[in-house]
Amino acid sequence: MNTLPLRLPPGADLRRALEEAAKSSGGSAFVVSGIGSLQGATLRLADANSDTQFSGPFELLSLSGSISPDGAHLHMAVANAQGEVLGGHVCYGNIIRTTAEVLLINLPDWALGREVDEATGFKELVVRKV
Repeated sequence: MNTLPLRLPPGADLRRALEEAAKSSGGSAFVVSGIGSLQGATLRLADANSDTQFSGPFELLSLSGSISPDGAHLHMAVANAQGEVLGGHVCYGNIIRTTAEVLLINLPDWALGREVDEATGFKELVVRKV
C-alpha cells in the first residue's frame, strides 16, 4: 500500500484530477481524506438520475471513495457560506477555488474494477488480487 498526498490547485476539476493521479500511479486507489474549497458544487444527490449544480463558494468538508480504471465512486460533503451542508456523489465540474488537500492510497497488489451487479443494477466495485 502506497500513500499519495496531493494538493490540487485552483481551477482543477476535482474528480478529473483524482482520476488522473490514480491513473498515473497504478490505476486503483482509495481516497481516504479530502478537504479544501470549491467554486461551486456538482453532485448527484441520493436516488437522483442526474447531476445538480449548486452556486458557490463551498468549503469541502470531507471526501472519500474509490477510483479504478473503470471509473470513480466518490462522495463528498460541502458547506456553503451560511454553513448549510450538502452531500452526494462527486460529479465532474467541481472546480477547486483555492486548494484541495487529498490523501490517496494506491493499491499496487490489487486491481479495482466496476461491473454491473445483478442485485443492484448498478456498476459496483470488484476487487481482485494481482
